[in-house]
Amino acid sequence: MSDISTNTRVESRLDTGEAGFGDYFALLKPRVMSLVVFTALVGLLAAPVPVHPLLAFAAILFVAIGGGASGALNMWYDADIDRIMRRTQSRPIPAGKISESETFAFGMFLSVFAVIMLALASNLVAAGLLAFTIFFYVVVYTMWLKRWTPQNIVIGGAAGAFPPMIGWAVATGGVSIESVLMFTLIFMWTPPHFWALALFMKSDYRDAGVPMLTVTHGRKTTRAHIIVYTILLAPIAVGTGFTSIGGPVYMATALVLNVIFLKGAWDIWRREETAAEADEYKTEKRFFAFSIFYLFAHFVAILVEKGLAPYGLGGWT
Repeated sequence: MSDISTNTRVESRLDTGEAGFGDYFALLKPRVMSLVVFTALVGLLAAPVPVHPLLAFAAILFVAIGGGASGALNMWYDADIDRIMRRTQSRPIPAGKISESETFAFGMFLSVFAVIMLALASNLVAAGLLAFTIFFYVVVYTMWLKRWTPQNIVIGGAAGAFPPMIGWAVATGGVSIESVLMFTLIFMWTPPHFWALALFMKSDYRDAGVPMLTVTHGRKTTRAHIIVYTILLAPIAVGTGFTSIGGPVYMATALVLNVIFLKGAWDIWRREETAAEADEYKTEKRFFAFSIFYLFAHFVAILVEKGLAPYGLGGWT
């Protein structure tokens, strides 16, 4: 473990000139935000209650702002380790574009704004879920789990799994088995997705003092965890197809994708570390890239089923 102090915060020296729009936008973690927006939108559209397009747009906008706000607060707290890890050194704080205090103020303002506006645009259940998501990601995951346990990704993955539940709540004002299954799909997908990344990130997490599974238990154990979680994920993904948001299109998609995903996890599990190093972790990188498509395709299939429903073609009709 690194001897980095989490209590001492050193302000970044700012570059000459003021930070631009792009720097503040980068604080919102736009790539992560895009997943938040997409899955929240699917949850909203898949719900059995229609929402006026203007209100739907406003709700998704505020969900996006809330997701981005949690990303900014994550960067504020993780500024010390972001300066060490190669893949994060170009972020606005370690790059000297924006100070930590400005980032904190920016993230807090957007968090409060997003929750209040979502409550006004939709309902208190959706706003409460958004507030809890921000709290979970910033406090439970970033401040506690990430630097404390190798199960950080497993438990912390819940933060990224809430958006479809929020979208569903915007439409229905509540929670259902369908929204819980969408949550569980993302929750169970997160560990193998990030552990595959950790396998080829090499020393970044170790140098930063982050107890990722690859650091605390080694890559062999991480490979075993990937296949176990992928096996557990498959029945959840396929089982979702039997609910009101599923149907033949979703089922066919889930069956094909999970066979491929399981094969990828099996290939990773059988790997020897020397072989992985020799070919620069190509198998792990392919698995990581496919995992992104895997999740995207499942949620697209849910949308397709919803789109076909008015024609009597979607769902188990």
